[in-house]
Amino acid sequence: MIDKKQNSTIAAFMVFTMLFVQVSASAKTSSDLSKTDVIPKPVTITATGGYFVLKSHTDIYVRGESKEIKQIGQYLADKLKLSTGYSIDVKTAEKVPGSGNIYLTLLEKSSSSILGEEGYELIITKKQILLKANNPAGLFRGIQTIRQLLPAKIELASKQTGPWKISTGTITDYPVYSYRGVMLDVSRHFFSVGDVEKLMDYLAYYKMNILHLHLSDDQGWRIEIKSWPELAKHGGNTQVGGGKGGYYTQEQYSEIVNYAKERYITIVPEIDMPGHTNAALASYADLNCNGKATELYTGINVGFSTLCIAQNITYKFIDDVIRELAALTPGPYIHIGGDESRSTKREDYIPFINKVQDIVIANGKQVLGWDDIAIASLKQNVVAQHWANVKNANMAVDQGAKILMSPANKAYLDMQYDKSTKLGLHWAAYIEVDSAYIWDPTTLIPRVGKENVLGIEAALWTETITNLHEMEYMVFPRLPGYAEIGWTPSSGRNWNEYKVRLGKQGERFKAMGINYYPSRLVPWEVAK
Repeated sequence: MIDKKQNSTIAAFMVFTMLFVQVSASAKTSSDLSKTDVIPKPVTITATGGYFVLKSHTDIYVRGESKEIKQIGQYLADKLKLSTGYSIDVKTAEKVPGSGNIYLTLLEKSSSSILGEEGYELIITKKQILLKANNPAGLFRGIQTIRQLLPAKIELASKQTGPWKISTGTITDYPVYSYRGVMLDVSRHFFSVGDVEKLMDYLAYYKMNILHLHLSDDQGWRIEIKSWPELAKHGGNTQVGGGKGGYYTQEQYSEIVNYAKERYITIVPEIDMPGHTNAALASYADLNCNGKATELYTGINVGFSTLCIAQNITYKFIDDVIRELAALTPGPYIHIGGDESRSTKREDYIPFINKVQDIVIANGKQVLGWDDIAIASLKQNVVAQHWANVKNANMAVDQGAKILMSPANKAYLDMQYDKSTKLGLHWAAYIEVDSAYIWDPTTLIPRVGKENVLGIEAALWTETITNLHEMEYMVFPRLPGYAEIGWTPSSGRNWNEYKVRLGKQGERFKAMGINYYPSRLVPWEVAK
C-alpha cells in the first residue's frame, strides 16, 4: 500500500518530470527547418536535415561598401554579441566567405521579382548562412528570421551558454501586404520617446513596417508646431485622468523617425480633425466660432468638439500644421483623422474634408483617414482606414480608394481579452487571441476584395493604458498574429497550427522582458 507521503513524493516527481520535458522540448533545436516556430510563418521552407552552428569565430560579411548594408549587418551583430559573448565583426567581401560565417548580399536588379521590396531568401547550410534580397529592407526582414531560428535565449542581454544551432535548409519569404502596422494613441495618455522606440523594436521583430502615431485629440496635442506653439505647450500639458501629459519636440519626433528608418518602419502621423480637436480649441481661441478658448479636457467621451469650418483661420492653422509635419516626415502619408465628428454638420464636414485633402496633397503627401471621410469626394490615391462602418468602406472603394483594414471588433488592441481583463474596454468586442487571428482582410467586408486592400493595422487606443508595462500586456500576444495576417498568405494560416508556434514564442517574450497576457487558449512553453 502507498501511503500519503509516498503519494506526495510521486506527485512531485511527476510535476518535476513534466516541467523538465516541457523546458527541454522548448530548448531543443530541431534539425527539421520545416518545423520552425518563426512568426510570421514563411511562405516556403525546404529542409535539409542538418545544423549550422554559430561559433566564436563567426563573423558577418556584407557584399560591397554600402553603408546601409553594413548597418544592417551591425544590427545583427549587436543582437548576437550580448547573449553569445562572441566578438562578431562586420566585414566586406565580394564573394561568399569561408565556413562558419553569415553573408548578406543584394541580388542583381530584377533577378528575383517574386521577392519584391521586402522579401528575402535565406539559405542555411552546415558551413554558412547566406541571406539574399532585392533591397536592404528585405535583408532586414531576413535578419529577424535568423534571430527567431536561434534559441530564445539569444534575446537575453547577458552571456549564455550555447550551442547556437540553426537547422539547415532554404526559406523564401515575402509579404502579402505592403502595409503592416500598429497605431499608438499618444494623445489619451502620453508615451515617451523610449516607449515608442521599444514598441518599434517589437514591430521590427515581427516584420511589421508601419507605426501610426495618433498625435492629437481632445485630451492632448503631442507634437510641437513652431508656428502655433501653444498647441503643445498648453494643449499638451494634460491627459486622461488629469496627468501631466507631454509632447514631442520636433527634434524628438525626428529621433523617432530616424529610429524607425533604421528598422525599415514608416511613421504615419495623424492630426485628427474636424472633431477630436478640443486640445487645439483650448490652445487658441480663434479656432472656435465664438472666439473663446475651451477648457482642457481629461475625460474619455467623444464627439463634442469641432473646428470652426467657416473661418479662414482654420485652414491657415491646418496648412501650417500639415506643412511643418510633412517636412519632418519622410513617409508618404499624413493621416487626417475625420472620425466621430458628431458636432460637425454633414454639409460642413464634406467641404472641410475636401479642402483638407487638397492641403495634404499640396504639401506632397498622400491622404489617409478613417473611413468616415468616404462621404466626401475622395481624391486620387486616398486611403480609407476601415474601423466600423461597412457602408463607408464600400463608398471609399466605389471612389477608387484603397482600404486599410482595422476592424474594431478584430484589430483594436485596447479591447479586453475577456471579462476578467482589468485594462482596456469592450465596446467593440472582447478579443481573445484566437479571435484576433482568425479573420481575413479580403473576406471581412462584402465587395472589398484583395485588390482593394492596402494592408492591416492594429490600433491601440489608450484611454486606460498609462505606461509601457500596460501597453505590452494589451499588445502581446496579439501582435504576432496581426503581423502574420499581414505577411503570410491566408492559405498558409491555421489557428491550430499557429497557436503552437505562438506558444513557443513565450520563451522569447520572457527573454525580451515583455509583459504579456498568458491566454489559456495557447499552449505556452516557458521555462520556470
